[in-house]
Amino acid sequence: MFVSYLILTLLHSHTAALARPAGESIGCDDYLGSDKVVDKCGICGGDNTACKVVSGVFKHTLTNLGYHKIVEIPEGATKINITEMYKSNNYLALRSRSGRSIINGNWAIDRPGRYEGGGTMFTYKRPNEISSTAGESFLADGPTNEVLDVYMIHQQPNPGIHYEYIIPGDNVISPQLLAHRRPGEPLNGQLEIPEGTNHEDEDLHRETDTRTGQSTGSFPVIQPGRFSSHQPENQVPAVQPPRQNREHNWKQIGKTECTTTCGKGSQYPIFHCVNRVTHEEVPEGYCDSSTKPFPEEEACNLFPCPAFWDIGEWSECSKTCGLGMQHRQILCRQMYANRTLTVQQYRCQHLEKPETTSTCQLKICSEWQIRTEWTSCSVPCGVGQRTRDVKCVSNLGDVVDDEECNMKLRPNDIENCDMGPCAKSWFLTEWSDRCSAECGDGVRTRAVVCMTNHVSSLPLEGCGNNRPPETTACNNGPCAGRVEWFAGSWTQCSTECGSGTQQREVICIRKTEGNFDVLNPHECSYLERPPSQQSCHLKPCGAKWFHTEWSTCSKSCEGGFRVREVRCLSDDMTPSTQCDPQLKPEEKEPCNTQDCIPEIDENCKDKYYNCNVVVQARLCVYTYYKTACCASCTRVANRQSGFLGRR
Repeated sequence: MFVSYLILTLLHSHTAALARPAGESIGCDDYLGSDKVVDKCGICGGDNTACKVVSGVFKHTLTNLGYHKIVEIPEGATKINITEMYKSNNYLALRSRSGRSIINGNWAIDRPGRYEGGGTMFTYKRPNEISSTAGESFLADGPTNEVLDVYMIHQQPNPGIHYEYIIPGDNVISPQLLAHRRPGEPLNGQLEIPEGTNHEDEDLHRETDTRTGQSTGSFPVIQPGRFSSHQPENQVPAVQPPRQNREHNWKQIGKTECTTTCGKGSQYPIFHCVNRVTHEEVPEGYCDSSTKPFPEEEACNLFPCPAFWDIGEWSECSKTCGLGMQHRQILCRQMYANRTLTVQQYRCQHLEKPETTSTCQLKICSEWQIRTEWTSCSVPCGVGQRTRDVKCVSNLGDVVDDEECNMKLRPNDIENCDMGPCAKSWFLTEWSDRCSAECGDGVRTRAVVCMTNHVSSLPLEGCGNNRPPETTACNNGPCAGRVEWFAGSWTQCSTECGSGTQQREVICIRKTEGNFDVLNPHECSYLERPPSQQSCHLKPCGAKWFHTEWSTCSKSCEGGFRVREVRCLSDDMTPSTQCDPQLKPEEKEPCNTQDCIPEIDENCKDKYYNCNVVVQARLCVYTYYKTACCASCTRVANRQSGFLGRR
């Protein structure tokens, strides 16, 4: 059967190569013109239903430092992605269910790289750029051959861990087996025969795809002994393979190079076809390919690799500018069996230990620059001040905020200056422009002060007793017939404390020689009228009780209540606790205590003698009965309202 299948396969490959149209592509099923692709489950032509995507975000709030389990990755999982939502001081860790640490175990932080575990290879990433906000991640293609547990080494608030992996669905053939299997090839060493096929009734069958249940359209598999030796005229003769000679066989001529120079690697035997007698190598076609031994993996270079210093990434610089410090972790590590283990530091004593701290400088700090010389002193004599311009300048020459420079090193931009003692003399202002009286005799004034040290006043004897006069006489002419407002004295303040008001009388008068005539106010309307009222404040009152108006009574009769809000306020109208509680006004009081007297409506009468039946049947809610039995329905309504009011 297998020989017949091989012959037809070779024939199919030969004829397909001759008849392949230009521009057509080959699908994942190796058929020309096929549009089949591998789905997320790894199945050629699949519809993504043979597997299930498991994903989520671990957002739990953690309190204790140390290892905390996040998620369990089951056996058979593929496309594994464990990623921190954003950068933090926490670390991800991976451990097998048997307790073997794969990444970041036993409080030892591994470097980013590739680590084998659970039958697959995990890629551990830890971005360390200062500007990066990306977190740590584990990535693996899978599938896993055991259950794995993902942990977080908690050191600061959890930023959130996103996890995702794919697991196969029920009754699904391994994607790895199907993905590498060509149509018509044996499945698990046997050709695939649909269930229920009757070999006695059918001489020919077509291979059925286990993933879709549809015919794959491959060449028929011929059952041996089921056809006569006569071939139809339209059948292409099968190509006969060359007869293999028993004079040749397979021989191991060596092994591949070991994958590692130390720490347990792997290598495979190499088999060539040779002459059984002379042992000379011949083309592989002389040997039976079905008898070629399968190269099995062999361990090699089992001795451990020399220990080495595992140098971690530098931390961020301790200062954003100028000279700072940065740190890194240095561990003694040793590799064995594709795993890097942390060992005692004495094993690395043959190597010089790298530095764990270093100076760093991201940029040159901004510096203070004096842009101008000192100004002249602000006074001609005595003690004054002078200034200069001081700016914070970046290393590019730009003026920046003062906070960019060290404030402790800022040069002074203002200082005192002494111009020597000033001479003592009288300083005078000009006479005032207006006379104190609008008519008749008045005075004009000026300010007189004895000055020294430029601004400091001295006793009068400092300038001698010859003080210049501060007033001088003036006269704007006679006052006869002049109209003006006359204001009387202010009354006492309306309150003894707090804010109040004062009044005074303001009248329009005409001055004559020795007399005043009171005029109608409109005679002085062209003049500015003095105020007749002003606010006054004798002393603070302290905290006092304030209250609102009473609310409406809750009932119109038979006793209700009314309320108001009472607050203690200080002089500035802010809440206070300094009021006397015994003087606090009442916040609630009774009202309308008189009995309720129902209003008698002369038009409200019973039109029927049996209205008591309407009341008993509770028909008063209807407009017709409420009108026809008005008196009875009204009495019932009043009794019910009185009962509810007493509850």
